[in-house]
Amino acid sequence: MAGLNAPGPANRASTGAVRIGLLSDTHIRRDNILPGQIEQVFKNVDLILHAGDIVDPEVLDELEKIAPVLAARGDDDPRRLTDDRIKEEHFLAVGGLTLWLKHRMPFGVVQTLRHGPQSRLTELIMRESSSISDIIVFGDTHMAMAMKSQGILFINPGSPTLPDYQTRLGTVALLSIHSGEAEAHIVQLD
Repeated sequence: MAGLNAPGPANRASTGAVRIGLLSDTHIRRDNILPGQIEQVFKNVDLILHAGDIVDPEVLDELEKIAPVLAARGDDDPRRLTDDRIKEEHFLAVGGLTLWLKHRMPFGVVQTLRHGPQSRLTELIMRESSSISDIIVFGDTHMAMAMKSQGILFINPGSPTLPDYQTRLGTVALLSIHSGEAEAHIVQLD
């Protein structure tokens, strides 16, 4: 397991408030740009987490104009994509909680979240992680969701540019952590 880390203000004491912008599956190539609404939604966040399928690191550069950025490598991200902000996964200590950022969940997790039995989630997660995080941020499905199960907050921000694999405006998410409690909101871009 990678060490717990987080840049700057995101690694605050458990009593501090932290706001994190979440997005995934942008699939943006050099000739495309991020939707302008993202800057408005992520205004005043302490950190931005991209859950993979970035494709072009210029996306991270654009996001970093708003706040520090970390990203998980997605299955559509070329191996030649080298950037210190991108790792296979990140384990973070944020606002007194632990957060796991990964592109694709272990096999069966997403299906179990949707259809049960929820009691299998811990077993499925432990196939790829040596511990259970308080918050799990992932992408890959292009479908937004935020739900708590087995004491874990699962967040998939969906895709701002390719929701349900269709070219149109989609979703991002905002994660707020205050006094050791986390809350996520999916934001539809328009």
